[in-house]
Amino acid sequence: MYGGGNIGRGFIGQLFYLSGYETVFIDVADWLVDSLNREKSYNIVVIDNDKKIRQRVENVRAVNGKDIEAAAAEIAECEIMATAVGVNVLPRIAPVLAKGIEMRFKSRPSEPLNIIICENLIDADKYLREQVRSYLPSEVAAVLDEYVGFIEASVGRMVPVMTDEMKRDDPLSIWVEPFCELPVDLNGFRGNIPDIKHVQPRGNFEFYIRRKLFLHNLGHGSCAYLGAQKGYTYIYEAIADPEILIQVRMTMYQSSEALRAEYDVPIGEIIDHAEDLISRFSNTGLGDTVERVARDPMRKLMVDDRLLGSALLCIKHNLPYDAIVDCIRCALKYSNPDDPSAIKMQSIIAEKGVRSFLTEHCGLTEEKHQGSGILLNAIL
Repeated sequence: MYGGGNIGRGFIGQLFYLSGYETVFIDVADWLVDSLNREKSYNIVVIDNDKKIRQRVENVRAVNGKDIEAAAAEIAECEIMATAVGVNVLPRIAPVLAKGIEMRFKSRPSEPLNIIICENLIDADKYLREQVRSYLPSEVAAVLDEYVGFIEASVGRMVPVMTDEMKRDDPLSIWVEPFCELPVDLNGFRGNIPDIKHVQPRGNFEFYIRRKLFLHNLGHGSCAYLGAQKGYTYIYEAIADPEILIQVRMTMYQSSEALRAEYDVPIGEIIDHAEDLISRFSNTGLGDTVERVARDPMRKLMVDDRLLGSALLCIKHNLPYDAIVDCIRCALKYSNPDDPSAIKMQSIIAEKGVRSFLTEHCGLTEEKHQGSGILLNAIL
């Protein structure tokens, strides 16, 4: 498990343990590596409003990612692998992955390696594959596509930022919501598909990636930006506001119709997922903040991302998108002196205006996406 953070320990590590594996974490945090090697286990605290269930994850150890030889050796010998390091870190781990794959190819050339990529990036499989390929010798690079499965995953489990209070008595523990399902791309695997608890191999995987972005991320972000306008601190406070609840539900329903039209998935299945998400947003125990979910609005307002992307999908299928536009306007007003992205966004808007921000920074132009002009006029 490359990355021992919230998703690594709080989700994938648990699934590996439940499936009978020994889990080896690769991480660069010295305290985390030392603690995991000392304890050989850690706690997950499943939070459902005022209920707390402590679950122990055992049979774990760790390797320091700064020791490239040791990290590569673990990659060479493992049965299944996953990453959860953050999109910006993927290029930094690619050389280590390449070294491990090269070692593996020399010692186990008939045994493919599958890597489940738990990163918030569309086409993460293609991106990481090419990053790794660039560090491989030609004879291994030539067979990379057949030998290594780069598998997209749709990570839906919500894990809050661990506060000092949460970590005070048990620094290794991770608090998580009860939701514990991981759809992955069926077609990404090479060789046999391993039987991992709660991992759901799915065809038509583009739908699951877009569902995460255009339902989960859209609804969560809308709740945060609407909540910020009313001064709420926590997501559960915002979604408890009747006006915000109605607005978030309308936003998610409009996007649901667009997903149905694009992927021919029954609308009832998509709406059920939307309602489950709304219920999960109201989990008071998670303590998820408006500030965390709203953070980095410049990225979240990019043309392919949750807000503009879902509205453009509605336009593509001639469906209503006015509720999404209202949330886009709220996001454009988001101001936070502790968020560099929000500061920069407001500075650009103050200097050049909303139109310029949306076209020049966000990419809302007809050259890039059909329907951009219609959406731009609706927002303005």
